[in-house]
Amino acid sequence: QVQLVESGGGLVQPGGSLRLSCAASGFTFTNAAMRWYRQAPGKERELVASISSPGGSTNYADSVKGRFTISRDNGKNTVYLQMNSLKPEDTAMYYCYVRWGNNYWGQGTQVTVSS
Repeated sequence: QVQLVESGGGLVQPGGSLRLSCAASGFTFTNAAMRWYRQAPGKERELVASISSPGGSTNYADSVKGRFTISRDNGKNTVYLQMNSLKPEDTAMYYCYVRWGNNYWGQGTQVTVSS
């Protein structure tokens, strides 16, 4: 079955960096476009970044352009989200997503940006 397991979240000061990872299994990773979403308390889930299969094209929300980078390692079945120059408004639960017939989500990893 499809599984997505996120890791790498935590507490970081404004201006800091984090790298999130999403380990995928149960589907042909190389053939799947991957996405990162986030959801802050009281807000709707929003698309942060996406990467095509096998990885030639990326897209970002305007709010993270120039600060976040999505990438993938098809040999490790893992997608990453490098987050630099973090701001308090980046605080949210971050989720990995894949559409493989159905919609699949990971359990999420919490990112908190605070001094």
